Amino acid sequence: MDAPARPAKPVVNLADLELDRWTQGERYASADASFGRRIGLAKLGISYGEVPPGKSGCPFHNHRQEEELFVILEGEGTYRYGGEEHPVRAGDVLGAPAGGPETAHQIVNTGSGPLRYLGVSANVEAEVVEYPDSGKFLAVSRLPDGSRFRFVGRREGEADYWDGEPGA
Repeated sequence: MDAPARPAKPVVNLADLELDRWTQGERYASADASFGRRIGLAKLGISYGEVPPGKSGCPFHNHRQEEELFVILEGEGTYRYGGEEHPVRAGDVLGAPAGGPETAHQIVNTGSGPLRYLGVSANVEAEVVEYPDSGKFLAVSRLPDGSRFRFVGRREGEADYWDGEPGA
């Protein structure tokens, strides 16, 4: 991964971030921003998220390669981790190591106000993310031109390695 250009300022105030606000169905909504490259980071991803009451910013998922860490800045919620649920509040630090479904994780806002947090992750070149609740997976890789290869699928319908290969 190429290092970002030297930042004009290696400091950002969370209040100055332009947040991408989105909603998906009844359970998911967030306002968030990724800003690692903005402050000169190439090997760490960092994001800020605000999740409204009763919502989550992402489905329950695990990463096969990438570790994540979350710092709860404000609000309260539930941290789904593997088969467990943990109450979380401002000041809590949540670990999400790489692994299988036993490390799947999701933050749900169970409070009455916004849940605000920082997310920090290793910026890996290639990743497989699994979604235990829905049986999906995501394969993603950063390509040399800066674009990404991205595919969401399910194990059903899996092709044989040699399927369709000439002469196989």
